[in-house]
Amino acid sequence: MFIVISYDITDDKRRNRVAKTLENYGTRVQYSVFECILEKEKFIELQQALNKIIEAEEDSIRFYQLCENCLKRVEICGTGEITRDLEFYIV
Repeated sequence: MFIVISYDITDDKRRNRVAKTLENYGTRVQYSVFECILEKEKFIELQQALNKIIEAEEDSIRFYQLCENCLKRVEICGTGEITRDLEFYIV
């Protein structure tokens, strides 16, 4: 599934930990926005990892799951491109 994740974290240390965690799962497309292509199990794993970092009363993380048809309608102004799944994997 294709997921856009945005966050607003008040504390610098927590914000850096959230960003580092997200870098292991997806591609940073803006300062506080990541695009990820994840299987359901990895998505749950990511959410659990992030919940351990944030302070729910102060921070916010949003997960937007986009379907294939929605991806076709994404428009980008300026530089950048939509994250794509690899066509092959090297193991």
